[in-house]
Amino acid sequence: MDIPVARGIKAKATIRKARLADLDRVEEIEWSVFNSDQLSRQSLRRYMQVTSTAMVVAQEGKTITGYALVGFRKGSNIGRLYSIAVDKACAGRGVGRLLLDASERAAKKRKCTLFALEVRADNKRAIKLYKKNDYMLIGREDDWYEDGGAALKFEKAL
Repeated sequence: MDIPVARGIKAKATIRKARLADLDRVEEIEWSVFNSDQLSRQSLRRYMQVTSTAMVVAQEGKTITGYALVGFRKGSNIGRLYSIAVDKACAGRGVGRLLLDASERAAKKRKCTLFALEVRADNKRAIKLYKKNDYMLIGREDDWYEDGGAALKFEKAL
């Protein structure tokens, strides 16, 4: 699925469904971006294959520059952004926004009316992205992450 480039986005990325051939690069991004709570290779592989999730990647040329993972629960109208990660070399170019837009579209396609996520309370760049895209802060969870870090909880009506 190609996404039209929104105003202010410098990335020339194509957003598409993740494939098993992308696993090495997705794992590399996961482990380079996050300092804790990284998804294992086995989990990433599983998420690429099951119907209860949607994983998309941003690809520029032949290079995967980021990925997003959305989870769905049977019988629920809530989509949940499990993970979104952009190669640090591509930060600030709009790849995260493209992935977020694609994640929301995947949730809408699944008839979700609400989109939820948690983000590290100290991740200012991500928090700014979510606020700019009409997410509402609904709470905070202390000691949410393995390393004891707090999470902010956001939601958006779709």
